[in-house]
Amino acid sequence: MAVTNQPAPPAPADGATGSDTDWGLHAEWLWRGQRCHWRALGDAAAPALVLVHGFAAGSGHWRRNAAVLAAAGWRVYGLDLIGFGASSQPALRLDNRLWARQLQAFLEQVVQGPAVLVGHSLGGLVTLSCAVLFPRWVRAVVAAPLPDPTLMLTSRGSPPRRPPWWRRLQRWLVTVLCRLLPLELLVPLLAHSPLLDLGIQSAYNTPVIGDRDLHRVIARPARRPGAVRALRAMSIAMALRPHAATAPALLRRLQQPLLLIWGQRDRLVPVQVAQQVQRLRPDLPLVLLDGSGHCPHDEQAEAFNATLLTWLEQLPASGPTPSPGR
Repeated sequence: MAVTNQPAPPAPADGATGSDTDWGLHAEWLWRGQRCHWRALGDAAAPALVLVHGFAAGSGHWRRNAAVLAAAGWRVYGLDLIGFGASSQPALRLDNRLWARQLQAFLEQVVQGPAVLVGHSLGGLVTLSCAVLFPRWVRAVVAAPLPDPTLMLTSRGSPPRRPPWWRRLQRWLVTVLCRLLPLELLVPLLAHSPLLDLGIQSAYNTPVIGDRDLHRVIARPARRPGAVRALRAMSIAMALRPHAATAPALLRRLQQPLLLIWGQRDRLVPVQVAQQVQRLRPDLPLVLLDGSGHCPHDEQAEAFNATLLTWLEQLPASGPTPSPGR
């Protein structure tokens, strides 16, 4: 593994190692003093596709997708967002804007060109944010699914602007409440008990209790020393995002192609959220995978991969040429 400000050496095409959760060759990249774990698989000369995991997971969660996508002719990257996976877990202001900046820097310094971004859950919001904030670096986006509580609270118009005193009060209340939560007790209890398996099962429609590889993908980050401070920092930052950083505002600004993939039986982000996305952007294609819960890429991997590859075939052959800044 290389820890450097410069791009790590590209992984060879035959870089699959160990179990499926350990797909690709692994490396580390230093960004703003934070260690960022990433991996790659496939021909280094192939078009780039970056997989971005969801909340509480890491790049190993793409265990049933990376090899198929690489075999179809893509250079597949997996990036662990700061606070998750094997990346640093600092007490920074962790929200989708910071992760979008991390992702753009990864495209610029490691991938060294535009890419298609595929995000699961929180990763879908991050990839959407990156596409809007840094459009020259993103060819297209796939969100599977796209979660944001504001999608169920918003209408076609923008919410009323709150007075400064209200925003200050909200900021104070959120900060105090998040700091009062006994996360130092709750997170270790969850991470080292059968409750974790029950939490994982809530994201799936089919039984997954007993899947040791899946358990390790979720348990390892939660058991690291920085997990509590990263979770608290993220809880505060995500709750205090400005309206411009919410999914409804980002969707209105998006210019690149976006594909929505949703589990028909998703209990965490139900299909009603997808319907609200389509009210905001009727032009966006939506594919529902029957029998799948919140993790369609893992639970219905064959159908997910086929849907994704069919859509990717319709994209223009090359993306935009990046320029400095946005």
